[in-house]
Amino acid sequence: MRRSRFPLVVTIGVLVFFYLPILILVLNSFNAARFGGNWKGFTFKWYVQLFHHDEIWRALQNTLIVAVSATLVSMVLGTLAALALHRYHTRLQRLHLTLIYTPLVFPDILMGMSLLLFFIALGVKLGLVTIFLAHVTFCISYVAMVVLSRLQDFDYQMIEAAQDLGADAWQAARRVMLPLLAPGIAAGGLLAFTLSIDDFVISFFVAGAGSTTLPIRIYSMIKHGSPAIINALSTLMLIFTFSLILISQRLLEEKKS
Repeated sequence: MRRSRFPLVVTIGVLVFFYLPILILVLNSFNAARFGGNWKGFTFKWYVQLFHHDEIWRALQNTLIVAVSATLVSMVLGTLAALALHRYHTRLQRLHLTLIYTPLVFPDILMGMSLLLFFIALGVKLGLVTIFLAHVTFCISYVAMVVLSRLQDFDYQMIEAAQDLGADAWQAARRVMLPLLAPGIAAGGLLAFTLSIDDFVISFFVAGAGSTTLPIRIYSMIKHGSPAIINALSTLMLIFTFSLILISQRLLEEKKS
Protein backbone atom coordinates (compact mmCIF):
# COMPACT_ATOMS: atom_id res chain seq x y z
CA MET A 1 0.00 0.00 0.00
CA ARG A 2 1.41 3.36 -1.03
CA ARG A 3 1.95 5.73 1.87
CA SER A 4 0.26 9.12 1.68
CA ARG A 5 2.49 12.18 1.33
CA PHE A 6 -0.18 14.45 2.79
CA PRO A 7 1.32 14.55 6.35
CA LEU A 8 4.74 15.42 4.91
CA VAL A 9 3.27 18.22 2.77
CA VAL A 10 1.34 19.62 5.75
CA THR A 11 4.46 19.47 7.94
CA ILE A 12 6.56 21.29 5.35
CA GLY A 13 3.82 23.87 4.86
CA VAL A 14 3.60 24.57 8.60
CA LEU A 15 7.39 24.86 8.91
CA VAL A 16 7.52 27.28 5.97
CA PHE A 17 4.68 29.33 7.45
CA PHE A 18 6.47 29.64 10.80
CA TYR A 19 10.07 30.06 9.73
CA LEU A 20 10.01 31.76 6.31
CA PRO A 21 9.23 35.23 7.84
CA ILE A 22 12.18 34.77 10.23
CA LEU A 23 14.44 33.79 7.31
CA ILE A 24 13.32 36.89 5.36
CA LEU A 25 14.02 39.08 8.39
CA VAL A 26 17.55 37.66 8.74
CA LEU A 27 18.26 38.11 5.01
CA ASN A 28 17.00 41.71 5.08
CA SER A 29 19.39 42.48 7.94
CA PHE A 30 22.16 42.06 5.32
CA ASN A 31 20.26 43.90 2.56
CA ALA A 32 21.68 47.27 1.51
CA ALA A 33 18.13 48.52 0.85
CA ARG A 34 16.68 50.36 3.84
CA PHE A 35 13.14 48.98 3.61
CA GLY A 36 13.94 45.51 2.25
CA GLY A 37 11.56 45.55 -0.70
CA ASN A 38 14.32 44.82 -3.21
CA TRP A 39 17.71 43.18 -2.76
CA LYS A 40 20.38 45.84 -3.36
CA GLY A 41 23.45 43.98 -2.28
CA PHE A 42 25.04 42.40 0.79
CA THR A 43 26.09 44.75 3.59
CA PHE A 44 26.96 44.87 7.30
CA LYS A 45 26.22 48.60 7.62
CA TRP A 46 22.99 48.06 9.62
CA TYR A 47 24.96 46.10 12.21
CA VAL A 48 27.57 48.90 12.31
CA GLN A 49 24.83 51.51 12.83
CA LEU A 50 23.25 49.29 15.46
CA PHE A 51 26.44 49.25 17.54
CA HIS A 52 26.54 53.09 17.45
CA HIS A 53 22.88 53.50 18.50
CA ASP A 54 23.11 54.68 22.14
CA GLU A 55 19.36 54.52 22.86
CA ILE A 56 19.27 50.84 21.94
CA TRP A 57 22.15 50.03 24.28
CA ARG A 58 20.55 51.95 27.15
CA ALA A 59 17.33 50.01 26.54
CA LEU A 60 19.33 46.77 26.43
CA GLN A 61 21.00 47.68 29.72
CA ASN A 62 17.59 48.24 31.36
CA THR A 63 16.34 44.95 29.90
CA LEU A 64 19.29 42.96 31.22
CA ILE A 65 19.06 44.56 34.68
CA VAL A 66 15.38 43.58 34.93
CA ALA A 67 15.82 40.13 33.34
CA VAL A 68 18.79 39.06 35.48
CA SER A 69 17.34 40.31 38.78
CA ALA A 70 13.86 38.92 38.05
CA THR A 71 15.35 35.56 37.02
CA LEU A 72 17.45 35.21 40.19
CA VAL A 73 14.51 36.05 42.47
CA SER A 74 12.20 33.79 40.47
CA MET A 75 14.63 30.86 40.70
CA VAL A 76 14.62 31.08 44.51
CA LEU A 77 10.89 31.68 44.99
CA GLY A 78 9.85 29.32 42.16
CA THR A 79 11.98 26.47 43.55
CA LEU A 80 10.57 26.97 47.05
CA ALA A 81 7.05 27.02 45.63
CA ALA A 82 7.67 23.78 43.69
CA LEU A 83 9.07 22.06 46.79
CA ALA A 84 6.02 23.11 48.82
CA LEU A 85 3.60 21.97 46.10
CA HIS A 86 5.35 18.60 45.77
CA ARG A 87 5.71 18.03 49.51
CA TYR A 88 2.25 18.98 50.75
CA HIS A 89 -1.18 18.14 49.32
CA THR A 90 -3.53 20.19 51.46
CA ARG A 91 -6.37 22.47 50.37
CA LEU A 92 -4.06 25.42 50.89
CA GLN A 93 -1.53 23.92 48.47
CA ARG A 94 -4.26 23.31 45.88
CA LEU A 95 -5.06 27.02 46.11
CA HIS A 96 -1.32 27.69 45.90
CA LEU A 97 -1.09 25.58 42.71
CA THR A 98 -3.99 27.53 41.19
CA LEU A 99 -2.24 30.81 41.96
CA ILE A 100 0.98 29.49 40.38
CA TYR A 101 -0.88 28.41 37.22
CA THR A 102 -2.85 31.64 36.87
CA PRO A 103 -0.05 33.84 35.41
CA LEU A 104 0.56 31.14 32.74
CA VAL A 105 -2.97 31.43 31.34
CA PHE A 106 -3.76 35.03 32.25
CA PRO A 107 -3.69 37.38 29.20
CA ASP A 108 -0.67 39.67 29.30
CA ILE A 109 -2.73 42.78 28.64
CA LEU A 110 -4.97 42.10 31.66
CA MET A 111 -1.96 41.34 33.82
CA GLY A 112 -0.26 44.57 32.73
CA MET A 113 -3.38 46.65 33.39
CA SER A 114 -4.01 45.09 36.81
CA LEU A 115 -0.39 45.63 37.88
CA LEU A 116 -0.48 49.23 36.65
CA LEU A 117 -3.64 49.94 38.66
CA PHE A 118 -2.10 48.21 41.69
CA PHE A 119 1.06 50.32 41.56
CA ILE A 120 -0.95 53.51 41.08
CA ALA A 121 -3.19 52.64 44.03
CA LEU A 122 -0.10 52.14 46.22
CA GLY A 123 1.49 55.33 44.96
CA VAL A 124 4.55 53.51 43.59
CA LYS A 125 6.52 55.46 41.00
CA LEU A 126 6.74 53.59 37.69
CA GLY A 127 10.25 52.59 36.64
CA LEU A 128 12.67 49.67 36.61
CA VAL A 129 11.47 48.52 40.05
CA THR A 130 7.87 48.15 38.89
CA ILE A 131 9.00 46.32 35.73
CA PHE A 132 11.11 44.01 37.91
CA LEU A 133 8.16 43.26 40.22
CA ALA A 134 5.87 42.63 37.26
CA HIS A 135 8.34 40.23 35.63
CA VAL A 136 8.84 38.32 38.88
CA THR A 137 5.09 37.66 39.06
CA PHE A 138 5.06 35.60 35.86
CA CYS A 139 8.64 34.26 35.93
CA ILE A 140 7.99 32.48 39.26
CA SER A 141 5.27 30.38 37.62
CA TYR A 142 7.52 29.13 34.80
CA VAL A 143 10.37 28.25 37.17
CA ALA A 144 7.98 26.49 39.56
CA MET A 145 6.45 24.40 36.76
CA VAL A 146 9.84 23.27 35.41
CA VAL A 147 11.19 22.38 38.88
CA LEU A 148 7.92 20.67 39.80
CA SER A 149 8.20 18.46 36.70
CA ARG A 150 11.73 17.46 37.78
CA LEU A 151 10.49 16.64 41.27
CA GLN A 152 8.00 14.12 39.82
CA ASP A 153 10.96 11.82 39.01
CA PHE A 154 13.03 12.60 42.08
CA ASP A 155 14.20 9.56 44.06
CA TYR A 156 13.68 10.36 47.75
CA GLN A 157 15.53 7.19 48.71
CA MET A 158 18.74 9.13 48.09
CA ILE A 159 17.71 11.62 50.78
CA GLU A 160 16.94 8.76 53.17
CA ALA A 161 20.29 7.15 52.36
CA ALA A 162 22.10 10.41 53.13
CA GLN A 163 20.26 10.72 56.45
CA ASP A 164 21.11 7.09 57.30
CA LEU A 165 24.77 8.02 56.79
CA GLY A 166 24.48 10.82 59.36
CA ALA A 167 23.42 13.86 57.34
CA ASP A 168 20.83 16.12 58.91
CA ALA A 169 17.87 17.50 56.92
CA TRP A 170 19.70 20.68 55.88
CA GLN A 171 22.86 18.80 54.77
CA ALA A 172 20.80 16.27 52.78
CA ALA A 173 18.91 19.07 51.04
CA ARG A 174 22.03 21.13 50.30
CA ARG A 175 24.43 18.34 49.28
CA VAL A 176 22.06 15.79 47.69
CA MET A 177 18.74 17.31 46.68
CA LEU A 178 19.89 20.71 45.45
CA PRO A 179 22.66 19.39 43.13
CA LEU A 180 20.25 16.88 41.58
CA LEU A 181 17.63 19.59 41.01
CA ALA A 182 20.16 22.14 39.77
CA PRO A 183 19.73 21.37 36.02
CA GLY A 184 15.94 21.79 36.34
CA ILE A 185 16.34 25.02 38.31
CA ALA A 186 18.81 26.33 35.73
CA ALA A 187 16.49 25.37 32.85
CA GLY A 188 13.60 27.17 34.54
CA GLY A 189 15.82 30.18 35.11
CA LEU A 190 16.87 30.29 31.45
CA LEU A 191 13.23 30.06 30.39
CA ALA A 192 12.30 32.90 32.77
CA PHE A 193 15.24 34.98 31.52
CA THR A 194 14.16 34.53 27.90
CA LEU A 195 10.53 35.43 28.67
CA SER A 196 11.61 38.50 30.63
CA ILE A 197 13.78 39.77 27.78
CA ASP A 198 11.02 39.21 25.21
CA ASP A 199 8.18 40.71 27.27
CA PHE A 200 6.60 43.79 25.74
CA VAL A 201 2.96 44.03 26.83
CA ILE A 202 3.39 43.95 30.62
CA SER A 203 6.53 46.13 30.48
CA PHE A 204 4.68 48.67 28.34
CA PHE A 205 2.07 49.19 31.08
CA VAL A 206 4.39 49.42 34.09
CA ALA A 207 7.39 51.26 32.57
CA GLY A 208 8.06 54.83 33.57
CA ALA A 209 10.26 57.64 32.31
CA GLY A 210 13.87 56.54 31.74
CA SER A 211 13.05 52.83 32.13
CA THR A 212 12.45 51.91 28.49
CA THR A 213 13.25 48.27 27.79
CA LEU A 214 14.46 46.84 24.51
CA PRO A 215 11.07 45.54 23.24
CA ILE A 216 9.52 48.97 23.92
CA ARG A 217 12.41 50.68 22.13
CA ILE A 218 11.97 48.37 19.14
CA TYR A 219 8.26 49.23 19.00
CA SER A 220 9.14 52.94 19.06
CA MET A 221 11.71 52.49 16.26
CA ILE A 222 9.18 50.66 14.10
CA LYS A 223 6.78 53.61 14.45
CA HIS A 224 9.54 56.02 13.41
CA GLY A 225 10.68 53.91 10.45
CA SER A 226 14.03 52.22 11.17
CA PRO A 227 13.31 48.69 9.90
CA ALA A 228 16.84 47.88 8.71
CA ILE A 229 18.44 48.43 12.14
CA ILE A 230 15.57 46.52 13.75
CA ASN A 231 16.23 43.60 11.39
CA ALA A 232 19.87 43.51 12.51
CA LEU A 233 18.86 43.76 16.18
CA SER A 234 16.20 41.07 15.77
CA THR A 235 18.71 38.73 14.15
CA LEU A 236 21.08 39.07 17.10
CA MET A 237 18.19 38.54 19.52
CA LEU A 238 17.13 35.41 17.63
CA ILE A 239 20.62 33.96 17.90
CA PHE A 240 20.75 34.77 21.61
CA THR A 241 17.27 33.39 22.33
CA PHE A 242 17.82 30.16 20.38
CA SER A 243 21.11 29.66 22.21
CA LEU A 244 19.36 29.94 25.58
CA ILE A 245 16.64 27.51 24.48
CA LEU A 246 19.23 24.97 23.29
CA ILE A 247 21.13 25.26 26.58
CA SER A 248 17.86 24.82 28.51
CA GLN A 249 16.94 21.69 26.51
CA ARG A 250 20.44 20.29 26.96
CA LEU A 251 20.22 20.73 30.72
CA LEU A 252 16.88 18.91 30.85
CA GLU A 253 18.17 16.07 28.63
CA GLU A 254 21.26 15.62 30.80
CA LYS A 255 19.05 15.43 33.85
CA LYS A 256 16.85 12.75 32.26
CA SER A 257 19.87 10.68 31.22
